[in-house]
Amino acid sequence: MNAITPGASNHTTLPPLASRFVDVAGLPWMASTRYPGCESKVLLFDRHSGLLTMLLRMAPGARLPDHEHVHIEQTYVLEGSLVCGEGECMAGDYVWRPAGSRHEAWAGPAGGLMLTIFQIPNRFFAADGKITDFTGNDWGQTWGEAWARQEQALFNLD
Repeated sequence: MNAITPGASNHTTLPPLASRFVDVAGLPWMASTRYPGCESKVLLFDRHSGLLTMLLRMAPGARLPDHEHVHIEQTYVLEGSLVCGEGECMAGDYVWRPAGSRHEAWAGPAGGLMLTIFQIPNRFFAADGKITDFTGNDWGQTWGEAWARQEQALFNLD
C-alpha cells in the first residue's frame, strides 16, 4: 500500500512502517469546484487501491447529485446531518452503503460534517452521460484499473 495524507509534510521522512499522526486542524479545507457548499480534507489516500478516508463538510442544503457507491462506503456524522431518499443520519449516527447502491444526498438544515471512508471513490452520473469521480475526473480512466484489481482479488478469494 502506498497511502499518503496529502499536505502532511511531517510524513515524508518517516520509515515505511511508522505510524502517521495527522494534524487534521492543520490540513486545509479544499472547496469542491463541482458541488457548491462542499469541502473536504483528505486524511488517507491510496492511488493504487482507491482507498480514501476524508472529512466532508457540507453547507446547509448542499447536494451531492446522483452517484453510485462502487464498493462499501461508510459515513459517521460528526455534526449536523446527511439526508437521502432513505432517511437522515444525524450527528453521532453512522451509515454504510452497500456496493452498487445509488442515490443523491444532501446536508440537512444545519449543514453537516462527516467522516467518510471509501474502498474506492464513487461514480457520479452527469446529465450528459459522463461518469466522473468527486473531483470531475473521468471515473473509468482514473479508477478503472484499481477497480479491476479489487474485483480480481475478490474473484480469487471465492
